[in-house]
Amino acid sequence: MSDRIFQLAKQVGEALKLRQQTVSTAESCTGGLLAGAITEIAGSSAWFEQGFVTYANQAKQQLLGVPGAALENHGAVSEQVVEAMALGAVNAGADWGVATSGIAGPDGGTPTKPVGTVWFGWACEGGSSTEVICFAGDRQQVREQAVIHALQGLLKEIHKTTV
Repeated sequence: MSDRIFQLAKQVGEALKLRQQTVSTAESCTGGLLAGAITEIAGSSAWFEQGFVTYANQAKQQLLGVPGAALENHGAVSEQVVEAMALGAVNAGADWGVATSGIAGPDGGTPTKPVGTVWFGWACEGGSSTEVICFAGDRQQVREQAVIHALQGLLKEIHKTTV
C-alpha cells in the first residue's frame, strides 16, 4: 500500500474517532482494497464496521439492497447503483458508507463507459453524494487511484458534518 493511501486512511480514522462514528465499505471494482487500506490502520476496529465486496450484481442486491431495476436500467457502473451501495452500507449499521463501482480494465469498457470509469458514492444518515471519474492507467493504477479518491471523498464528506 502506498504511503498516500495509508495517510488518507489514517486521517479518515482520526476524523471518525473524533466524531465517535463508524464507516463500512461497499466495493465492486476495488475488490476489498478500500477495506484493506482502512484495516491497515492500527485501532481501526474502533471506527470500521465491515466491508462488502459485491462484485456480482446478485451480491449487490442481496447484501446491499441495490434495486434490480437500477442494475437493469443503468448497469452496475452507474450513479444509481453506487448510491444504493453506499446507502446499503449505512443501513447495515455504520454511520458512513463509501462505495465504488467501475471498470478497472483491461477489458469491459464501452464508448459511454470506457475503461477507467469509476463511480463513487458516500452516504450517511443525512444524505448521500456521488461522483464519477475516468482514471488513466492499467488495472492496478485505476484501482489504486479509486481507493485514494474514495478516501479523499469520505474525508471531505466527514468534515462537512459538525463535531
